[in-house]
Amino acid sequence: MSRIGKSPVSIPSGVEVKMDGQLVTVKGPKGEISQELDPEITAQIEDGSITFNRASDAPATRAKHGLSRALVSNMIEGVSEGFKKVLEVIGVGFRAEVQGNVLTMSVGHSHPIVIEIPQEIKVSAETAKGKPPVVTLESFDKQLLGHVAAKIRSFRKPEPYKGKGIRFQGEYVRRKAGKAAGK
Repeated sequence: MSRIGKSPVSIPSGVEVKMDGQLVTVKGPKGEISQELDPEITAQIEDGSITFNRASDAPATRAKHGLSRALVSNMIEGVSEGFKKVLEVIGVGFRAEVQGNVLTMSVGHSHPIVIEIPQEIKVSAETAKGKPPVVTLESFDKQLLGHVAAKIRSFRKPEPYKGKGIRFQGEYVRRKAGKAAGK
C-alpha cells in the first residue's frame, strides 16, 4: 500500500475543508482553493483529519492514491501558511521591476519581457546595490506558483559558462570551463 497515500492529513484550526462528491474545497485565512479527486479515490473527513482510500490495487490507482493525498495536503498548507518562491536575476545590466501585477524584466534580449502575473500570486522585486535583483512570488496555490516561477525562469535559464540567467534562490548551477581550458 502507498506509504504516502495511507497517512492522514491533519486539518489545522482556522481551515475549513468541504467535500462535494469528488470535489474537495479548502478555505483558510490566505484564500480558497478546490481540486477534483480521481473517481477511484475516496476521501473521508473525521476527527480533524482527512484519510484517503482507493478502489483497487491497479498500478495507476496506487499512483493516484499518493498524488491525491499530496494535492490536498498542499492545498491545506497553502491556505494556512502559503508558499514562497524566490528567483535571482544574475547578469550585468539585468533588471526586474514590478508595477501592480505586471513584472517587467530586462535580461539581455533586444526588448524588455513583460509578464502579467495572476491575481492569486503576490509578486515583488528588490534591487540592492552590489547584489543581483531578486523577484519574490507568494501564493496559496503551490501548482500555480511553481508554474509561474518556471515560466519566468524559462525566459533566461542559467547558462553554465558565466552563470548568467534567472535561477531559484539556492539553486546550484554546474559551471563549465571555457574554450581556453580545453587546450
